[in-house]
Amino acid sequence: SVLTLTEAASRKLADVLAQQSEHGQSYLGVRLSAMSGCCSGPQYGLSLAERTQEGDWVGESGGIRVLVDPESAPLLSGIRVDYVETPEGSGFTIENPEVLPEKQASGGCGGGGCTCGGH
Repeated sequence: SVLTLTEAASRKLADVLAQQSEHGQSYLGVRLSAMSGCCSGPQYGLSLAERTQEGDWVGESGGIRVLVDPESAPLLSGIRVDYVETPEGSGFTIENPEVLPEKQASGGCGGGGCTCGGH
């Protein structure tokens, strides 16, 4: 498939979606997005999706519906979404195995130290 969710990510997203529906919020699934980044490669985003938008790619991974907008789709090809729990905290990680490690989104300038144009 275009992208994959690990078992841990699928489980966590299923939990999040179930919690939301208990609070009366209904979501179709999750939306993945990517913006061309600067020094660290693409910047990825993950959010809950309430509806599809025109041109969306809609797929499923691990029982979770995944929506991707047409601009992000080329940047998200082959990515892997994982959910990691560490002593420092927990959260989703988005990795592209096809990108060299030093170009990963979690690289050296995720902390706002990016001085390239447009931000």
